[in-house]
Amino acid sequence: MKIVVIGGTGLIGSKLVAKLMQSGHEAVAASPKSGVNAVTGEGLAAALAGADVVVDVANAPSWEPAAVLDFFQRSSTNLVATEGAAGVKHHVALSIVGTERSPDNAYFRAKLAQETIIKSSSVPYSIVRATQFFEFLGAIAETGAIGGKIVVPSALFQPIAADDVVDRLAEVATGQPLNGTIDIAGPEKAPFNEFIARRLKASGDTRTVVGDPTAPYYGGPIDDKSLNPLGEARLGKTSLAAWLASL
Repeated sequence: MKIVVIGGTGLIGSKLVAKLMQSGHEAVAASPKSGVNAVTGEGLAAALAGADVVVDVANAPSWEPAAVLDFFQRSSTNLVATEGAAGVKHHVALSIVGTERSPDNAYFRAKLAQETIIKSSSVPYSIVRATQFFEFLGAIAETGAIGGKIVVPSALFQPIAADDVVDRLAEVATGQPLNGTIDIAGPEKAPFNEFIARRLKASGDTRTVVGDPTAPYYGGPIDDKSLNPLGEARLGKTSLAAWLASL
């Protein structure tokens, strides 16, 4: 099976390409680095020629509200149009749990727009919504750095390891289109600040982590339901302790 991974040189994309190749598939990493730009359309038709499946895990280079919305709208529109012309049988997109529940978050609004474009196209699709990745906990902590301490939300959080995201994406990409959405999350749920504190402690960072129910998450307020699956979800197998031990 030929599977083209848009954003195939990034964190998730590079792992996914490697996993698919190990399983015997023809996996192609497509990104601006390889001359494929989904936003402009450059190289897209050639990259998708003969593809059975396209997996979109690309990330926007800018999270400025107008820029991130433009990125996902243009890239998704170009992708589904090119896929339709190429006869691609399955479009898989990585999205975020709770995109519709955080209207103040510009990135979430852009991902929701992406989902809408995918659902309205003629290409069979599967949307995999994931919670935040363990790999980004350190960067998230820095967004709450205030006066020598870290102030982050105290709402419930259920992050997941990137490897577990890749496992699920590979499973979905090599299966039949869902023509729907699934949620995936980590095996543990706890207050946001507890995950951040454990990540910092593991790296030797001694700053105090404060859980504040009013602290924003990338510009918007969150509660216990904002970032977590509300219904059925497929859980990863990697605990935070196991992930930290692997660093």
